[in-house]
Amino acid sequence: MKKVKKVVLAFSGGLDTSVILKWLQEVYQCEVVTFTADIGQGEEIEPARAKAQRLGIKEIFIEDLREEFVREYVFPMFRANTIYEGEYLLGTSIARPLIAKRQIEIARETGADAVSHGATGKGNDQVRFELGYYALQPDIQVIAPWREWDLTSREKLLNYAERHGISVEMKQKGGSPYSMDANLLHISYEGRSLENPALEPEESMWRWTQSPEKAPNESEYIELEYERGDIVAINGKRLTPAIILEQLNQLGGKHGIGRLDLVENRYVGMKSRGCYETPGGTIMLRAHRAIESITLDREVAHLKDELMPRYASLIYNGYWWSPERMALQTLIDESQVHVNGWVRVKLYKGNVIIVGRDSKTDSLFDTNIATFEDDAGAYNQADAAGFIRLNALRLRIASKIRTPRK
Repeated sequence: MKKVKKVVLAFSGGLDTSVILKWLQEVYQCEVVTFTADIGQGEEIEPARAKAQRLGIKEIFIEDLREEFVREYVFPMFRANTIYEGEYLLGTSIARPLIAKRQIEIARETGADAVSHGATGKGNDQVRFELGYYALQPDIQVIAPWREWDLTSREKLLNYAERHGISVEMKQKGGSPYSMDANLLHISYEGRSLENPALEPEESMWRWTQSPEKAPNESEYIELEYERGDIVAINGKRLTPAIILEQLNQLGGKHGIGRLDLVENRYVGMKSRGCYETPGGTIMLRAHRAIESITLDREVAHLKDELMPRYASLIYNGYWWSPERMALQTLIDESQVHVNGWVRVKLYKGNVIIVGRDSKTDSLFDTNIATFEDDAGAYNQADAAGFIRLNALRLRIASKIRTPRK
């Protein structure tokens, strides 16, 4: 075991990271710096300060990163219309690069020679955190307690906490029946009853969204304004990125939008069942594709769609700081220069329905050409005959040579 003088721990104040904090002090006999990030998880984070102080921590970092999270991570990802395996909007994945970056920055500020996280040895998050650490500081030492200790169950963690006088909220009630992760983009649920993919999730599990059955019987219209591929206003009111996502979450949750029950392929090799609520992100994805439909060149749009699965995998697997992701981001951002305008959306019982879109400055939709009425010579329909014959040439040649076998 390499000697560690000081370690920066990603600290939530919950059972796992509270035990990790004490374990680091006991096993590594090093100074611990705690870092707690507010990325919109919707929970009070100041109690983490009090708990860290009770455990003897002198350097405590608690920071509001909500605006940076949405502006620098969520919005760039949504410019690519990113979804993993056709459904997942990457709510957990996209938060890890920011936490890793700030941990490394704090390590530099405090002179720490190591960083630590609470991700297990079975999950994706260990990969995401550590790829970020090494990309940003190649010689940093990483301590991953779940890969080292023998505290392999909740019961063992609780017993350790009791022996060391660590207070644990909800201890008597047994805690939540699910492993949950929340930020401004989504909330995820894993574990316990969800480990059986044949079982329907209990309605009481969902926290952000109403069921579509209980959603309002009246639809609601909203108008989203775009500049360079990002939403800048809702219903004519300009807002910051974090507030935009907060409001879309509230609107989507009200109308039962954004629930997902998914069996996904983890990077470490296993399949995992998770449930997600991403109400605001679901609205953003549909609306962004709508504004792109009138502002993007056909081949650029198709190229983006071809690249998106690779881009999604890079984020899911933890390669946000890789050169290939950055190169793709440059291309994606360049494609968004003319993605300006507005989209009108109708929200109704779990559905996001596009009902209008326009761009006064960048629309490529030409009514004079697209019309089914008299186009006054704007488009010569006779030209299509030559176009078709040229595109059919290879098919005709092959058909003449390769006659069907009897």
